Amino acid sequence: MAEPHPFRRAAETKDLELMREALAEDVVLHSPILFRGFEGRDVVIAVLSHVIEVFEDFSYLDELAEDDRVVLRFRARVGDRELEGIDYLELDADGRVAELTVFIRPFSALTAFNERMSERLAAAAPPSEAA
Repeated sequence: MAEPHPFRRAAETKDLELMREALAEDVVLHSPILFRGFEGRDVVIAVLSHVIEVFEDFSYLDELAEDDRVVLRFRARVGDRELEGIDYLELDADGRVAELTVFIRPFSALTAFNERMSERLAAAAPPSEAA
């Protein structure tokens, strides 16, 4: 088997510096929740730092790679909900992740994930100037 993609190693070890190195500067993250993607390495790292905390018992089960595409199948828990998912990576010419599309099933686990992420992102947002 070929060497795992650096994104996989970073996610498995929760190494945000390695993850930063694995992402292209203009990376786009397509969430399983939102239609609009998150754009830019700093924004994507911020989102993924929360994902790392929300997913419990995270592990990759399989990796398929061909040319500029990598498919990583994973399993995790969110609270009492077990989930499966896929990270679909589209790589740039340097082998860095240019686009990351995440798929999660089943719906009940996706809903639990959405609730936890919404709480974390709301708590991390800067206070509004209107307050």
